[in-house]
Amino acid sequence: MARRRLLSFLFLLFCLAAFAGFIALGVWQVQRLAWKEDLIARVDARVHALPVDAPGQGDWSAVNKASHEYLRVQLTGEYLPEGISLVTAATEEGQGYWVMTPLQRTDGSWVYINRGFVPQAERAQASRGDFTPHGEVSVAGLLRLNEPGGGLLRDNVPVEHRWYSRDVLAMGERHGLVPVAPFFIDAEASDQPGPIGGLTVIRFPNNHLVYAITWFALALGVMLAAWLVIREQRKR
Repeated sequence: MARRRLLSFLFLLFCLAAFAGFIALGVWQVQRLAWKEDLIARVDARVHALPVDAPGQGDWSAVNKASHEYLRVQLTGEYLPEGISLVTAATEEGQGYWVMTPLQRTDGSWVYINRGFVPQAERAQASRGDFTPHGEVSVAGLLRLNEPGGGLLRDNVPVEHRWYSRDVLAMGERHGLVPVAPFFIDAEASDQPGPIGGLTVIRFPNNHLVYAITWFALALGVMLAAWLVIREQRKR
């Protein structure tokens, strides 16, 4: 009898801990739901707005995710084909590369433009700058923040010119470009031959409500199990 009571007590302690854990996870998912809904609304408003001038060098320090990411911007300058970096990419168009091309503005600063996606078969052409226009160009697209480090399980190797994330600061350093903006621009789609633009992912999955309901349901199930144990003990 004493052993049975001890086991029941330990089980109830486990239920209490599990209940607290499930409730905390459910509350966290509710908070994530609010964050995701705000993100979706903010991105939707920005990508459909008229483009504004990209932040100038004097405003770079104020650029942040909350107020600038996915902002639709425009800028002018000249491309540097010799500074192109290809970043491994997997898109709806298949496996290939993002064509990251530095653009120099009139103040001498550099902003990397993600001109779009090319398949693996066009790597050599993209790397040589075959698709890069000459002279002054105007670019419109979505502002994205620097992506340092690399991709999943793969680090960037600047000295070997291997890139798995769009780390424009490291790319600029690799090519001796100064100063380089701490962001890049995902160029909009164009009818010109070359990289396929306009592939920025702006649809975000939002399953947090389902997750929250699941965690709260598990918490309720744990409480039900604890109540059944307590009832059985009282009967005995």
